[in-house]
Amino acid sequence: MKVLMKPIEVIAHFEQNGTSHPLRLKFNDKELKIEQVISMTEEKLAGNRMLVFRCRGEIKGELRPFEIKYEVNTCKWFLWKM
Repeated sequence: MKVLMKPIEVIAHFEQNGTSHPLRLKFNDKELKIEQVISMTEEKLAGNRMLVFRCRGEIKGELRPFEIKYEVNTCKWFLWKM
């Protein structure tokens, strides 16, 4: 997988306790449905708390893995690896 760290738009479902569930993302004017969230971990990147979602979605007709990050302090989403 290639590291990108590009800002993206994400549609996500947030539970009352603050847990997020990403559903779809938009990157380069293309929408991608997240078929499955494989895992969610927490890390600190340059002192910023980040939630890392390892996901699977259909890219060019194939089910492929990718990673997205959610920066908790700024509420921004990034496509980390594809």
